[in-house]
Amino acid sequence: MIPGKSTMSLDWPLPPTVRACITTRQGGISQPPFDHNNLALHVGDDPTRVAANRQQLCESLELGKTPQWLEQVHGVKVAMAKADGQVKTADACYTTEPGLACVVMTADCLPLLVCDREGTQVAAIHAGWRSLAKGIIARTLQKFSGPGSHLLAYLGPAISQPHFEVGIEVLEAFFKMARHSQQSDEIAQAFKPGQRPLHFYADIYALARAELKALGVKAIYGGDFCTYADSDRFLLLSSR
Repeated sequence: MIPGKSTMSLDWPLPPTVRACITTRQGGISQPPFDHNNLALHVGDDPTRVAANRQQLCESLELGKTPQWLEQVHGVKVAMAKADGQVKTADACYTTEPGLACVVMTADCLPLLVCDREGTQVAAIHAGWRSLAKGIIARTLQKFSGPGSHLLAYLGPAISQPHFEVGIEVLEAFFKMARHSQQSDEIAQAFKPGQRPLHFYADIYALARAELKALGVKAIYGGDFCTYADSDRFLLLSSR
């Protein structure tokens, strides 16, 4: 997410001063099993190839400032993005600085992008189920001035429900975070019985939408992909 730049085409009504980008595995120079456009340093890829892929991304997007890269740990910390080249340990980042990109990396976790309607505030969230259940979205939205109804959210590519089987502890974690009965109902609808006893297929898109709606966000877009089923397009390099 980048404030102060021209719009890139995505399926949501971005303000004209913001652009957003979802990368795929096409392009880049990483070798199998990371082929080709791997941007992650934590998965065992050659660091020089990862650096080259990142540089290629920055050049293709004509970024004038170093993006805010994160060391993601499935927590709830939200970092203030800075163009100082320092990697921050967090699972979300936020900025009001024009031309500065907020970046998250995901495999089958959910990348969630947020901006305000004026295009002066943006954030990127690494929303795996653990971070979602712990409240990463609420923590991030607290950084924004203005109510949730004044925000736009985009749900990027993540694993789809038919491929995401989880244990009962995941279902219980989400029920514990519910703010009211309506959210509880939406959480219940996001889980279907799994193949194994006390396991369920979880809809991470529906869980994120329920949380966003509970926080007052009404303009929610995306949620149309499956990183597991479409592995030719998306890299699957880390566990959820």
